[in-house]
Amino acid sequence: MKDTISNISHQLKTPLAALNIYNGIMQEEAKDTPTIHEFTELSEQELDRIETLVQNLLKIAKLDAGTIVIEKNIENVAEMMAYVERHFAYRADREKKTLSFSGDKTVTLSCDQNWMLEAISNIVKNAFDHTTEGAVIHIEWKEFASVVQIVVRDNGSGIHPEDLPYIFKRFYRSRFSKDRQGIGLGLSLAKAIIEAHNGTIEVDSDLEGGTSFTMNFLIPTEL
Repeated sequence: MKDTISNISHQLKTPLAALNIYNGIMQEEAKDTPTIHEFTELSEQELDRIETLVQNLLKIAKLDAGTIVIEKNIENVAEMMAYVERHFAYRADREKKTLSFSGDKTVTLSCDQNWMLEAISNIVKNAFDHTTEGAVIHIEWKEFASVVQIVVRDNGSGIHPEDLPYIFKRFYRSRFSKDRQGIGLGLSLAKAIIEAHNGTIEVDSDLEGGTSFTMNFLIPTEL
């Protein structure tokens, strides 16, 4: 299984990289041809979607196969959120959305930082995908007696009640959603990563009232 995943990864990454290069060359050549330039920009967006799909499929396959070892260290949550802020800063500016953070700078979490950032980033990306210009996406973290809690909340259009039981299923696409950006893997991958950390994730949403994803992680007790 490890060899198969590795081979698929290399086989898909190489042609995707080549297509991105070719598309970049065409964009340069088409600067003075508006119609062609428009289509090369659309091609770039679709190539990005394919690349995201491939990467998420590979990550889920690795988790399913048990070929990934979660290596936990004590990480500062505020520092992790600073990475998330930098990662989404350009998109927030481009889409005229506000990304805000609040939490105690001393809170720590026992986790594999790379995988945890993957999970949180997928949830934040989902918030961007399902909100419009002027939206506010807020991330808050707190430490309670036995858990560390991280909440990602937006003030978007919300999730239809019929969709709530299925949003973590792979490739699930709502018939009520107007969004066509997602590929239905980000939330599934986030849930798998969180559960691999012995955590839980819950969603609460109201139509026109926004959506919040709440992640809870047990604080290890010393025996």
